[in-house]
Amino acid sequence: MEAEILELAARLGEEALKRGAVLATAESCTAGGISFAITAVPGSSAWFDRGFVTYTPESKEEMLGVRRDVIATHGVVSEEVARSMAEGAVARSRATIAVSVTGIAGPGGAEPGKPVGTVCFGFARKGGNTVSSVSFTGHFPGDRGEVRDAVVRQALLGLLDTLRSKSSS
Repeated sequence: MEAEILELAARLGEEALKRGAVLATAESCTAGGISFAITAVPGSSAWFDRGFVTYTPESKEEMLGVRRDVIATHGVVSEEVARSMAEGAVARSRATIAVSVTGIAGPGGAEPGKPVGTVCFGFARKGGNTVSSVSFTGHFPGDRGEVRDAVVRQALLGLLDTLRSKSSS
């Protein structure tokens, strides 16, 4: 694992502990890579609840509650699905913040308008009885391993940003 990813995961843990946050992941194209990076940090069980690896559309529906019509309308690589995945992760865990990723790491799988390296991210935050969520799409160059590493890095950075913005809630 890259030293930069380990450093980001350690900073994420410090920030989560400082803010009393508990994290979860919902991963498709990274297949647990974000959770792996997080749990490489000693003591991460104090701030990381669980990771969902949902590689198929059916697993996204069954494990995270992503609606079939959302997948059918937008495709699994979409911000709508990413947002639903993150919301499902906080709803089905003890987490207060979740990240989700769904995308095309390659080498195959490209679709019209969604080339290899297209990845959608979702971030959800639970505050009391409400859940707020955001999503965005990134495009990452490289081979399968480089795309997945870049996605893990971006997910950790996004979680850090989400934690730091938590003080406004």
